[in-house]
Order: sequence, then structure tokens, then C-alpha cells
Amino acid sequence: MKDREGQVDHHPELDPELDDDDKTRIIDIFFEEVVPKLRKLDARLGNVNCDFAGEKYREWTILFRSIGSDFEIVDFEYDEDGEGMDLDL
Repeated sequence: MKDREGQVDHHPELDPELDDDDKTRIIDIFFEEVVPKLRKLDARLGNVNCDFAGEKYREWTILFRSIGSDFEIVDFEYDEDGEGMDLDL
């Protein structure tokens, strides 16, 4: 949300939360569909919009990092302006 001066008026206490079922769904799809693409791109760390799990999750982002040949989800972040990107390059 923005205040009258157009500045971001951030209130962390108002940010929505993902429940355990939502996180499990996102994690499962991330490892099934996104990780193979990240490997092809030689990704090491970064963030990916969660719209790959459905429009419901468009405002969420996964922060990830590589661990050897695998990946680890570091955190989930809420971003009301989040946008997905095509990893099929």
C-alpha cells in the first residue's frame, strides 16, 4: 500500500501468511518443475515468483540457494507487486 505521498506504507503485521498446506504445495511444485529449469540455467541463488504454483500464489516469492547439485528454500516473502517470469529460456 502507498501513503498519500506515494511512499510505500509497509506494515509487516498486515502481511498475509502461507499455511502449511500452501507451503507444501509450493515446495512440491518448486522441486518438480522449477529446480530442473534452475539447473539448466546454472542458478546458484536467487528468488522466484510462486506463480508457477497457481495464480493464488502470485504475490509470494521463494528465496533459494544451491547446495551442491540440489537446492534449498531459504524463505518465503510476500510481495504484493510480485510478477512471475518465464524460466524456459
